[in-house]
Amino acid sequence: MTIVSPSILSADFTHLGDDCRMVLDAGAKMLHYDVMDGHFVPNISFGVPVLKSLHKGLPEAFYDVHLMISHPLEYAEPFIQAGATLYNFHLECEDDIQQTLDRVKALGCKAGLTIKPNTPPEALAPYLDQLDLVLVMSVEPGFGGQKFMPSALDKLRWLKAEREKRGLHYLLEVDGGVDAVTAPCCVEAGADVLVAGSAVFGAAEPAEMVRRLAAL
Repeated sequence: MTIVSPSILSADFTHLGDDCRMVLDAGAKMLHYDVMDGHFVPNISFGVPVLKSLHKGLPEAFYDVHLMISHPLEYAEPFIQAGATLYNFHLECEDDIQQTLDRVKALGCKAGLTIKPNTPPEALAPYLDQLDLVLVMSVEPGFGGQKFMPSALDKLRWLKAEREKRGLHYLLEVDGGVDAVTAPCCVEAGADVLVAGSAVFGAAEPAEMVRRLAAL
């Protein structure tokens, strides 16, 4: 069974809580919560208040919080206090990576690192033993509905091999253009977690799509 983390950026915001409950009931193990600052990526999305509200209504959910922001260090505490289960930020951010990881761990939260399509997976090597999850972006971050980049598959394979070689336990996640066609390729390459936004919330039967992806 594969972990499905539906990207709620593609949900119906007028019924956000209901959409989140629907995918969780269908078997999604995480909710992917994209945070954008309009600087690191050319778009703006949710902030702390929306996460806090979702956590209040769905306290049992695993909030897979993906920070596409320039300064994740200063926002670690507010997002974690608001309900983030996993605080996942970009290797390409402007803050000190080790300092940010230390802060996240000190706040009692799981930590993840993300790499953009042009970043080699080897750049993560110094931090892999401290991570609960590694996210490989298979599109340029910032907007949903983009086409999957096959180069992500080789990154997943390298990270899976490195995990086995070093006896580590981080989860491998892939995000961007993941759908019924590309998802099996991602799982074959080593993905444990599939982030799917448009493929789930744009489907005629979103719950069925969650079940289909989880069965891979």
